[in-house]
Amino acid sequence: MGRIDAPQHAPQVRWLATAALAGLSVFALVCVAVQFLRPDMDWRHAPMSFYLLGPHGVWLQAAYFALGCALLLLAAGYYRALHPQARSAAPGLLFAMAAMGLFVTAIADSNLPQRAPTLQGWLHGVAAQTAFLCVTTAMLLQSWRLRADPRWRSRFARAFLLAAAAFAAVWVLALWREAPRGLAQKGAIALIVAWLALAAAWLRSRTGGRGTFLPPPPP
Repeated sequence: MGRIDAPQHAPQVRWLATAALAGLSVFALVCVAVQFLRPDMDWRHAPMSFYLLGPHGVWLQAAYFALGCALLLLAAGYYRALHPQARSAAPGLLFAMAAMGLFVTAIADSNLPQRAPTLQGWLHGVAAQTAFLCVTTAMLLQSWRLRADPRWRSRFARAFLLAAAAFAAVWVLALWREAPRGLAQKGAIALIVAWLALAAAWLRSRTGGRGTFLPPPPP
């Protein structure tokens, strides 16, 4: 019987996962905090873009950058942790595109209902949509790749179902225009952050497991 052990660079993978969890924690805490710090906003109808403007907006901008960095760290961590046959550059590239979208979303002011649309507002909207679509697609692909690594295969079903729920929530947000925008958007964000946090926690605690015995490869 052949053996596939956990990667020799497990300490680096664990560090990447820990840093990603820290970034996710910052993002989640700031997003929750601004709901209480901005009583002038109706959280059910105000999208997160509106909280980037005005009081405490700089903290939310920093949180967006923390989330973008967490995506890059997770992408690097899973690429290192998975067996070579399970690796794919596609999830990492999509996570990187989502991170770039988040960075642009944070610094480009969104359009407001009471004002005329601007080029900056258009850029903000495109970047936000790119981030949503790329991160959820990356989550689906990364979950699917777990099937090819026997150390991670048992995680596939939970990861894929949660990623699919987040992907569906993003399309509900895009297509169901009558839904409360703030509530629908924050629900999608919550599902995305839940998947990312779960993936980071798995990466940090297991780094692929202790090793799995497999039949030897064919001659």
